[in-house]
Amino acid sequence: MTGTPHSPAPPGKQMLSEQVHAHLRSAIMRGDHAPGDALRPQDLARERGVSLAVAREALVRLVGEGLADRLPNRGFAVPSFSDHRWQEIAEARRTVEPVVLRMSVERGDVDWEARVRAAHHRLARTPPYDPAEGEHYTDAWAEAHRVFHRTLLEGCGNRALLETFDRLWTASELARRWAAHRTPGRDGIEEHRSLEEAALARDADTAAAVLVRHLTLTAAALVDDSRVSGTVNDQVGRP
Repeated sequence: MTGTPHSPAPPGKQMLSEQVHAHLRSAIMRGDHAPGDALRPQDLARERGVSLAVAREALVRLVGEGLADRLPNRGFAVPSFSDHRWQEIAEARRTVEPVVLRMSVERGDVDWEARVRAAHHRLARTPPYDPAEGEHYTDAWAEAHRVFHRTLLEGCGNRALLETFDRLWTASELARRWAAHRTPGRDGIEEHRSLEEAALARDADTAAAVLVRHLTLTAAALVDDSRVSGTVNDQVGRP
């Protein structure tokens, strides 16, 4: 005997869930909810004027995106900035991206060079912060940042590797915003300029080393302050 298949959610409920999901996702990305803050379905339902089921569905989607944790018998919460997952993602990125960047530097053609230069120009000219959009950097800057890093790697010509980059990038977006907020004096402009220069100079060794340090500084901002210096030095191999 076959079971009765689950019917899809009614269109109205699905639309409400998407709206609540988008609202809460933006709020977390803006910094309206601090790391570790509780995300109570009942509060969200009351605030957005929706049912408890709709609020829970939106929160479950956020859990799937890594933007919320589901806690046994305690509901939902924003992940902690010290959660080990961020260091695991950073380690994966440090393992994969420098290798792909080397391939890109070796294989990229003149069109790739032009795209890298254009992507860096857009990133450099996009204001990273707007008080009206919250305490973290803006969505416009986030997109320019993503496009620059992805364009650097696109010269590799390997779709599977680029899809891996896409997944890791999405998984680490919240951590990047927190890291930037915790290191306001960091010179990201210079780091990105150095990446562009090394890539376009076809200096794969320097490009890879700059990228490793760039990724390590982001991860180090999310560990205890007393360990930051040692973490950076360990990962980039400097005394």
